[in-house]
Amino acid sequence: MSRALVIIDVQNDFTEGGALGVQGGAAVAAAITEHVRAHPETYDVVIASRDWHDADNDNGGHFALEGEPDFVATWPKHCMAGTEGAEYHPSIDTGLIDIHVRKGQGVPAYSIFEGTTDDGRRLVTALDELGVTDVDVVGIATDYCVRASALDALAAGRRVRVLTDLVAGVAPATSAAALTELDAAGVTVEPSENGR
Repeated sequence: MSRALVIIDVQNDFTEGGALGVQGGAAVAAAITEHVRAHPETYDVVIASRDWHDADNDNGGHFALEGEPDFVATWPKHCMAGTEGAEYHPSIDTGLIDIHVRKGQGVPAYSIFEGTTDDGRRLVTALDELGVTDVDVVGIATDYCVRASALDALAAGRRVRVLTDLVAGVAPATSAAALTELDAAGVTVEPSENGR
């Protein structure tokens, strides 16, 4: 058995003060770093994704360039490649990350499985090469990219946990609904102190 920690989109634009900041995002960033440092033996590999959107187009309709965003399928501009908003939150210790994944380059992309690693591989390829059987998913946002990534990890044949104290969502109701959906799909939904 090989276990990966998958950190989803803990970026400046998704934390407090960012273009799409969620409540508790900065605290989750710090807690994730603390979790990895406290349990180095738990993970064989640490993987992190970032939204990395094009600045000069609507990224396949993802950015609302005309009119107001609906905050479901269209969003304000965020996490544009090379900007401060697209960088990891400063509380994330990037020295702990083994594989970096960029997603949303010109298209909407919620799941880390829609991105590519810095060396151009799909994430599922990297997981297969490393023999990863178990995936813990943490990060932002519970009700969007964490949800999509966990479901895709399950579809890729992995045992999946979402660590509830290491995620932050856009809204309480949709975050709770996402966790209920994940649990029903077969994802283990529990705090990080359970079942290390």
